Amino acid sequence: MRLRTPADFGAAIREQRRVLDLDQAALARRVGVSRQWIIEVEKGKPRAAMQLVLRTLEVLGIELWTERSAPSSSPGSLPGAAVDLGSIVNAHRKPGGARS
Repeated sequence: MRLRTPADFGAAIREQRRVLDLDQAALARRVGVSRQWIIEVEKGKPRAAMQLVLRTLEVLGIELWTERSAPSSSPGSLPGAAVDLGSIVNAHRKPGGARS
């Protein structure tokens, strides 16, 4: 399964939890977190603590590995990528410089 977003991680966690026939409370006890945390992560909470997500994956027996691929070439797709605000403004400027 390709994991690219917090929602992908949440779906993988939920799926494996169900395969192991664990309810959210049992998984929470094994990981050392609250049931509410498990609920939020399974829903794709974007700011979940990486350490806890990794511990959850370990408890569930999910292994991670990385695979390199070509970086996206679309502008602004990489964190910190430069954006030319002038060209964006110019593209949306009305002909003749009139402002609304």
